[in-house]
Amino acid sequence: MAWAARAAAVVMAVVSAALVVVAMLISAGLPAEWRLPDMVTTQSAAGMTFPAVGAFLLAYRPRLRLAWLMCVGGLAGGVYDFFQAATLASAAGGDLASAGILRFAAYVGWAVNGFLLEILLPLYTPDGRLLSPRWRVVVVLAAASLGTQMTLQLVRPDPPVEGYPLPAVIPSPLPIPALAPYMPAAGVVLWTLIMLTVSLTALSLLLRFRRADPVGRRQIGWPLFAFAGYIVFMIAGIFVPELYWLSVVWAALIPVLMVFSVMRYRLYGIDTVVSRTFVAAGLLAVVGGVYFGVAALSSLVVSGYDQVAGLVSALLTGAFFQPLRRMLQRAVDRLLYGPVGDPRVLAERLVREVRRGGPAQALAPVIGVLREGLAVQGIAVEVTGGEPGHQVVSTVSGQVGDSPREVPLIWHGERVGRLLVGPPAPRRFPAAHDERVLDTLVPYAADVAHAVRMAADLQRSRERILAAREEERRRLRRDLHDGLGQTLGEMAMTVNMARVSLKTSPKAADGLLRALRSGMDAVTGDLRQLVYGLRPPALDDLGLAAAVRALAGPGDPEGPATAVSTEGDLADLPAAVEVAVYRIVQEALTNVRRHARATRVRVELRREPAALRLLIADDGVGLPPERRSGVGLTSMRERTAELGGICLVTGEPGAGTTVEVVLPVPATGAAPERAPTGTHVGPGADFRSHGSL
Repeated sequence: MAWAARAAAVVMAVVSAALVVVAMLISAGLPAEWRLPDMVTTQSAAGMTFPAVGAFLLAYRPRLRLAWLMCVGGLAGGVYDFFQAATLASAAGGDLASAGILRFAAYVGWAVNGFLLEILLPLYTPDGRLLSPRWRVVVVLAAASLGTQMTLQLVRPDPPVEGYPLPAVIPSPLPIPALAPYMPAAGVVLWTLIMLTVSLTALSLLLRFRRADPVGRRQIGWPLFAFAGYIVFMIAGIFVPELYWLSVVWAALIPVLMVFSVMRYRLYGIDTVVSRTFVAAGLLAVVGGVYFGVAALSSLVVSGYDQVAGLVSALLTGAFFQPLRRMLQRAVDRLLYGPVGDPRVLAERLVREVRRGGPAQALAPVIGVLREGLAVQGIAVEVTGGEPGHQVVSTVSGQVGDSPREVPLIWHGERVGRLLVGPPAPRRFPAAHDERVLDTLVPYAADVAHAVRMAADLQRSRERILAAREEERRRLRRDLHDGLGQTLGEMAMTVNMARVSLKTSPKAADGLLRALRSGMDAVTGDLRQLVYGLRPPALDDLGLAAAVRALAGPGDPEGPATAVSTEGDLADLPAAVEVAVYRIVQEALTNVRRHARATRVRVELRREPAALRLLIADDGVGLPPERRSGVGLTSMRERTAELGGICLVTGEPGAGTTVEVVLPVPATGAAPERAPTGTHVGPGADFRSHGSL
């Protein structure tokens, strides 16, 4: 039953930890000559951590075979530690015969621990099955090697006293003296086979990793990283005994990494761990080498100036640190992700592709670079238009699937579209690298999407201009023909009738002339309306600056106080620019008075050598998080796009709204001199400009 399995796992974890603790206490009480150099072993680390982690996994998944291997293998490590300490204590007390029996029991624990944790656990990770039936050969070879080594410890003859690490030789329970000439060669062969089988288990994990899908690779990456590190540190400890403690520490970390593999592999990116580990190790090695190398060289050349040498070493180390870190990160990224490992290289490619054509042609290569950099099955970009619900263009490369990941494309705080990322294609590591690629390339994609939208808005604006022009011509023709033309015809008839009646009936003629005078006033009004529709008269009567001030106030006394400031010469602006600025300010102020609930509004006009900048900022409620461009905002953007300018509408909820417009104007030769800033303030205004464009 599940509860029985959990209870058994908890018992093994407690017993194993107790055996390790008791072994440490026994070792601490041994005489100095009977203590081994390494009283804490990899079996000690396994006995403390593997059963505890195995019990934790069995609490969630009682049928997990890997967890049982961890529990039993860790318990065997605790058994090895306990009997090893008991062997030394018995020998130190003079009972060498009992020590020999205890020593063999320790070797049984060592063999079981190594077979379960170093052979079976990596071979059966992560799904509890072998990679293929052929890998049973490795299991048999490992069992034979470890079993033979354990048997030799049962029957080995007593080694010579010279070179023995302990004060007295601990005998075997069943020694066979005839095996003495063959023991050294047998030991070399058996240890070679054991190391070979351990390496083959790591190779099986590597093959699983290469054949797995992206999700499986993330899962297998954790145990692969764990066992590969253990093998490296174990081999390093054989050749450099001072590094043995690294394998002990790493053995304690293996079960933690196994938990990530079994339970949290979707959350934690193993590629990030591998990348940072290699970068940190490289930095430590190179920086340490530079520091100690410079210090050693300086001690030979300028002996007696050790403090100066240390300072020089530190300065050189600090100078190399950041460039070295970047170089190592690029190298590791290329190692993990191949030719698309460096997001900056992808960004440079993307910029080159964008420069080769216009906005409409740049979108396809952009998603091509994104698809290659992310190594996914498909990428789609949807660019939304300025009007609600209007989609400018949708470009797809590959298959994005039924549930793609959606990444918003934000340009200066405004959503201009979305990026749809399909499922990952076969590749080494897809997780953390994708985030780095997205963080680097999405801003470029947003720029291209904005350019596409601007081009579409400009095209749509031109089409509307043509349609509006033709409609306006039709309206003018109708008004002139049906309205003004008929009125003038009636006035001509009235003049003729007045001439006829002038001599015979002056009174009737006077009435006709009065009616003629009223008709002329109506014609004048009609003409004025036609002229006003073509261009705001305030621009011709007052100029742009004064016309904008007229829009700002006095207005509604209960409305926001509006401050208008101008800078530069605004007298020689093109007529189209003047009309666009006037209408944009008119629309923006209308929106503020209707929707912003603001108390103050700031309007700034600044003339530059080749551009006119307009800013309208208020302290109102701001823009909602999910805003949609209405008719007013669309009109402002279209008027800006018609002249090749840029219109930004930004604002956080509760922080006010800002409209920034940049319109290109032809240069007048030298840059115009700055005119003194003139400010017009509406009634009740107490508002200071808090910045410029």
